[in-house]
Amino acid sequence: IIRVAIFVLTLLQAISLSPPTNLKVSDHPWDHGDKIDLMWNIPYDILPFVKEVHIYSSISGKNDFQLTTIVPSHNTSITIDKLTNGTDYVFQLVSVGYSGEHSAVETSEIATPTMQLFDGNRFWLSIIVFLFCGSVVYWINHARKGKPLKIRKIAGLEAVDEAVGRATEMGRSVLFIPGIQDMNEIQTIAGLTVLSRVAKVAAEYDAKVEVPTSRSLVMTAARETIQASYLSAGRPDAYNQDLIYYVTDEQFGYVAYVQGMMVRDKPAACFYMGAFFAESLLLAETGNTIGAIQLAGTAMPAQLPFFVAACDYTLIGEEFFAASAYLSGEAEQLGSLKGQDFGKIIVGIGIIVGVILSSIASASGTESPIGLFCHTAVNYLKNVILG
Repeated sequence: IIRVAIFVLTLLQAISLSPPTNLKVSDHPWDHGDKIDLMWNIPYDILPFVKEVHIYSSISGKNDFQLTTIVPSHNTSITIDKLTNGTDYVFQLVSVGYSGEHSAVETSEIATPTMQLFDGNRFWLSIIVFLFCGSVVYWINHARKGKPLKIRKIAGLEAVDEAVGRATEMGRSVLFIPGIQDMNEIQTIAGLTVLSRVAKVAAEYDAKVEVPTSRSLVMTAARETIQASYLSAGRPDAYNQDLIYYVTDEQFGYVAYVQGMMVRDKPAACFYMGAFFAESLLLAETGNTIGAIQLAGTAMPAQLPFFVAACDYTLIGEEFFAASAYLSGEAEQLGSLKGQDFGKIIVGIGIIVGVILSSIASASGTESPIGLFCHTAVNYLKNVILG
């Protein structure tokens, strides 16, 4: 055995490696201008003695080759990425033997990565966008034709009329808190959407709606929202802008004022719709103490437990953002809502398929055909479809 090993080592040392042949370099098609394709051959009689191929790259004219990657000897092509768009490159391929011997060849052509009209890496993204947008357009047209769209009942939004009606019967006011963030927060906008419905019902029932705000821009937007609601209800004379006012930007100063006002005036219905932080529990507990019916809605995960514990109804995340379509009943908004639901179904299916494939790949390993297939599918899903 020792003699055979010595003979093999001597034979390997005697072999003179030849560099890769038929070296071709070209711009990678349908990319963002950062990839180059390399193709080559290794002579059949030399292949058993080649351990790996080292690939070096350099900007044309600089002659400062840097190691880019190392590939096994059986590979005959590779795509070099992370290059600079519009820059000229030259490449050097080195055949490396088991004993450390090597032989190099340099590309005779200059390769320049160029940005293409369409990035192939975004193909699956374009398909997903097409499905999402197509579903939204389809459901909007479906709703415009007068066909009914089934929307799940949201108890918190169904209770708006009940809460305002209760305040009217008791002769007390309705308190609406649109969060403590400014108009650049999407939750504040969603809260004002609910305020529009609350104000319209209050105008019809002749109830008083009071809206203390912690941002001046929110105050202005809330005034315009309520005025439009009173106008659409045919009660513009009942609108009183003094009930929508600015308090302070300071978080707990604002909360202290609202708590004191709640204890003094004892509103019969309290709405908390927007972005909240530590004040969520303070407001909700105060409202619970005075016996008000309370409806809350927020997308702040850390505050949801407090609202759920202290309020009668709570809009959780997506329910809060769906309030606009749910309350208005407009075809465009309902169709958009249904289209988004279709997109969520696609995402859910993708997650389920990915979890199943990953589980099978982990349990089976890459030795079995099914394990290898699942492993390849997971890599394709992660690096190509989601990459």
